[in-house]
Amino acid sequence: MEESNNIASNVARAIAASLDLNSTADARKAAHAYLNSFEAGDIHVLADTSFLLVKKDWSSEIRFHAFKMLQHMVRLRWEELNPAERMNFANVAVELMPEIADSCEQWALKSQMAALVAEIVRREGLNLWQGLLPSLVSLSSKGPVQAELVSMVLRWLPEDITVHNEDLEGDRRRLLLRGLTQSLPEIFPLLYNVLEVHYGAALSEAGRQQLDIAKQHAATVTATLNAINAYAEWAPLPDIAKYGILHGCGFLLSSPDFRLHACEFFKLVSPRRRPSDASASEFESAMSSIFQILMNVSREFLYKSSSTAGVIDESDFEFAEYVCESMVSLGSSNLQCIAGDSTALALYLEQMLGFFQHFKLALHYQSLLFWLALMRDLMSRPKIPAHSTGDGSAVNNQESGSGQADNEKKKILSILNDDMCSAILDISFQRLLKKEKLLSGTVISLGPLELWTDDIEGKGDFGQYRSRLLEVIKFIASSKPLIAGAKVCERIVTIITILLNSPMAAQDLAVMESMQVGLEYVVSTIFDGSNEFSGGSSEVHQTLCRMFEGLLQQLLSLKWTEPALVEVLGHYLDAMGPFLKYFPDAVGSVINKLFELLTSLPFVVKDPATSSARYARLQICTSFIRIAKAADKSILPHMKGIADTMAYLQREGCLLRSEHNLLGEAFLVMASSAGIQQQQEVLAWLLEPMSQQWILMEWQNNYLSEPLGLVRLCSETTFMWSIFHNVTFFEKALKRSGMKKGSLNLQTASSTALHPMASHVSWMLPPLLKLLRAIHSLWSPSVFQILPGEIKAAMTMSDVERSALLGGANPKFSKGVLTFTDGSQIDTSKEGYVDTNEVDIRNWLRGIRDSGYNVLGLSATIGDAFFKHLDVHSVAVALMENMQSMEFRHIRQLVHSVLIPLVKHCPPDMWEVWLEKLLFPLFCFCQQALSCSWSSLLHEGRAKVPDNHGILTGSDLKVEVMEEKLLRDLTREVCSLLSTVASLGLNTGLPTLEHSGHVGRVDISSLKDLDAFASTCMVSFLLKRKQLAIPVLQMSLEAFTWTDGEAVTKVSSFSTTVVLLAIFTNNVELREFVSRDLFTAVIRGLALESNAVISADLVNLCREIFIYLCDRDPAPRQILLSLPCITPNDLQAFEEALTKTASPKEQKQLMKSLLLATGNNLKALAAQKSVNVIMNVSAKPRGSVNAPETRIDEGDTVGLAAIL
Repeated sequence: MEESNNIASNVARAIAASLDLNSTADARKAAHAYLNSFEAGDIHVLADTSFLLVKKDWSSEIRFHAFKMLQHMVRLRWEELNPAERMNFANVAVELMPEIADSCEQWALKSQMAALVAEIVRREGLNLWQGLLPSLVSLSSKGPVQAELVSMVLRWLPEDITVHNEDLEGDRRRLLLRGLTQSLPEIFPLLYNVLEVHYGAALSEAGRQQLDIAKQHAATVTATLNAINAYAEWAPLPDIAKYGILHGCGFLLSSPDFRLHACEFFKLVSPRRRPSDASASEFESAMSSIFQILMNVSREFLYKSSSTAGVIDESDFEFAEYVCESMVSLGSSNLQCIAGDSTALALYLEQMLGFFQHFKLALHYQSLLFWLALMRDLMSRPKIPAHSTGDGSAVNNQESGSGQADNEKKKILSILNDDMCSAILDISFQRLLKKEKLLSGTVISLGPLELWTDDIEGKGDFGQYRSRLLEVIKFIASSKPLIAGAKVCERIVTIITILLNSPMAAQDLAVMESMQVGLEYVVSTIFDGSNEFSGGSSEVHQTLCRMFEGLLQQLLSLKWTEPALVEVLGHYLDAMGPFLKYFPDAVGSVINKLFELLTSLPFVVKDPATSSARYARLQICTSFIRIAKAADKSILPHMKGIADTMAYLQREGCLLRSEHNLLGEAFLVMASSAGIQQQQEVLAWLLEPMSQQWILMEWQNNYLSEPLGLVRLCSETTFMWSIFHNVTFFEKALKRSGMKKGSLNLQTASSTALHPMASHVSWMLPPLLKLLRAIHSLWSPSVFQILPGEIKAAMTMSDVERSALLGGANPKFSKGVLTFTDGSQIDTSKEGYVDTNEVDIRNWLRGIRDSGYNVLGLSATIGDAFFKHLDVHSVAVALMENMQSMEFRHIRQLVHSVLIPLVKHCPPDMWEVWLEKLLFPLFCFCQQALSCSWSSLLHEGRAKVPDNHGILTGSDLKVEVMEEKLLRDLTREVCSLLSTVASLGLNTGLPTLEHSGHVGRVDISSLKDLDAFASTCMVSFLLKRKQLAIPVLQMSLEAFTWTDGEAVTKVSSFSTTVVLLAIFTNNVELREFVSRDLFTAVIRGLALESNAVISADLVNLCREIFIYLCDRDPAPRQILLSLPCITPNDLQAFEEALTKTASPKEQKQLMKSLLLATGNNLKALAAQKSVNVIMNVSAKPRGSVNAPETRIDEGDTVGLAAIL
């Protein structure tokens, strides 16, 4: 005994030292080492000492740690005790419970005591639990503290079952679950009794002012509710109702002290799914009771909230939010349980509407989720089914399309009447406004309504919220177009009336701005040709026509001239575009109004005060494009009038070049509805004036013949921006021309030959290539040294670009920033400006690069006009001459916008001419640059990228993040190019493996030379050219060891095609490469956890290489035998198993099992294994285990020393 006490004293001192922050680091380290050694030592000493240290003689910190040691022992070393010792251990622990059940005991220690007992039951299983339950029942009757401890034990048990725990195997979990389920008839009455007794006692003692005792009873009630909530997710709902739990928790909703805990119970049971077995009717009955309980509480809250302000405080709103959340879960998952009761269903929908209308944003938002779910469900099936059983039977599985389910939908739709839809629309329209947009002192009052604000946390951003509102609006507009049309017109007319009477209309504009998107959704939904408008009655047609004609006339009559008002009015007019498609008579007046608005704004751009007018003019021009797209053929009769007006404005000098480009783009949209001939005529009209300037050699020789020519060009501001607008319009012309989707021109024998832009490529591209070559040369070291400081500064990244690399709020760069097609506030229309600064030059350089690359990529899609009539040498020089000096961000853009489209559309008979000249310098540089940067990242923790011009400022951490992002972006884009090269459309001549998959299935005599596939398989074409194949294959190998799962996903498709070529050809070098190098690289890839997402494809690569090549090359067997834990006998058994199945799926599973036998070295497979299927009796979805990307080296070797 004395020895035990001495050991306990030593352990206690070690615990104290490890927790003492005043101790030296060495002392704490020594204490931790001693404790770890003690926990790993003799298990009997560990148990005896720990039980001594949990006694009240020791401090709470030491006791807490002792409980943790006992739990650790039970969890990890339980099997070291024999059955008698385990039972004795359990008895000692249970006997300790009365001692811990003390009113003076800390809650944390009681919790650890309960967790220990639960851990023992979990490890020992069913027999112990059945013997322990009577003791717990007896202990619970001795007082509030004892009952609290028992409730804590009952809470821990199911939580350990339903929450994933690696230490608890599936079989033992199922046995314990079965034991708990069988014990529910004892557990639930016990919990209900404890709840009832101690809730009553708490009220009684509080009434007698015995507050300390009342607190003990209250703590017991709270612990019991926590225990009940642990069963709410999985215990059969009929049992929960049968034994009074449902009634008890419902009763406690009226208690201010316990209602939030009781709400948690309803939050957990509400989304439970209806079973398909015989208990379904009992489930529905219980769920109906839950509906009634929550609706009673909701009715009381909504009445108090609407009748008397000030009676409700913040705690009431918090409680109401909990209730509303449960009501949403109920309606979203179990509305069928009350669908048969029209009264209950109507009351429920009325209350959810009450929450939706509530001024508190949190309550409104919760209700919005219900209405969204309901409307999505209603839209998922026909509103009036062709056949309806109407037999009144119980609802079948909700996935069936039975007549009963359709009847329920019709019943809900009948209750969702016009008044209810009108109310939903009223609130939705009001809440489209964001609080930050509403200026103080506005004349439009929204009352006490809480609007969305940027300060809200946890509900996403305003864009997500607004999209949900708009989806609800869209549903109502689709199902009840008259209601939606009337409401949106009524509200807009009301807002306009208020603005007309406002002394400062521009300041009160926020509400009208917010309604524009509502109008857009309503109009586009009603006039999309697929709803009641297209198939409804003529009366509905006429009514809708009158509504929107009246609104349009109201808009056209407005005489607004302030830029902000003009801009909003333009948006309203283009929102009416779908209406114009069906009512072409109104198109002319809309076009005239847009030109009226355009000319009402000042043209002068030198004065900074007119910048808002400049922006509004651009938006009006953009409205022409939107209306042209939406009105479709209705606008064709007005093309000549638009052209004449454009010509007049140009002659008068009242149309800037950027505005002309936008109107030209609108013309191209119009022409796309008229056919190829009309497109060609429009293109000729728009492009001929540009070509006269563009093809002149004078400006090309002056500005593009040598690098410093660009410096001179940047000083000629007007001409510089003229060049910019030429290039951006070329891009728009290519994007907007061609056959319209879904249309068919029967007169064309060859769509490629008649592409509207085919005749323009020959004059358009040569100067553009010279321009791009000159821009690329700026980054070469010899040129960069002699550039002016202003140009050097312009070559760095903008703040927006750096923010995007750092994951900022605006990661996507809108082309509108430079092409004036959206709401960007960066004004790059520089006509009239005298001074050129760093920002202007940066925008110009980026705009020329963006649009120039797109022009080349889009031109490649035309076909012969590009590949057979353009000088490939000039393309290669322009794009590849300065590849060594290009930054990663620019190479990524070049690959994405130019090379991938070029590879996709290059005709096979032109591969020889084009591909090697362009791809060799790219792949050669990228292989070296990516290899170096990844090596630096994996071994030094920082990627070294050549974007030194872009990342000159910022903290070291920010620079590292930007460098890594640039590296990953380029890696993924280059791997995408490899994936494109290996795509099916470019490798049509490559056969596929037979599904049988037997070893040696490919007949050796049928093997062909690699040349046999070169004309119909692009991968074969590349592999035949050694100087091109070497960097490509080397990069594909290295990519498997880069910690980027997305890149590996893309490169694996390329490797699959390489494997197929190795299988079907007699090329010895290729076979050896695949059998040795690629097989090794794939297994190395499986060693990285970042590749878990692609592990199945990697295992399949291993399967194909081994099955089809192991008899032609010894390397696959040698590599597998070099892996840890794989013996020749294992390999032989694996091969024998392969011969017994022809299923690729089974073969892949065999390969996976063999690789898993190597231990945890192959982390991609181990990660997949850990995300196993767990028997979860809860309907609550669990989060999966993601395999995060990591920047650290995850291991260079996987037992391949014999091969490497």
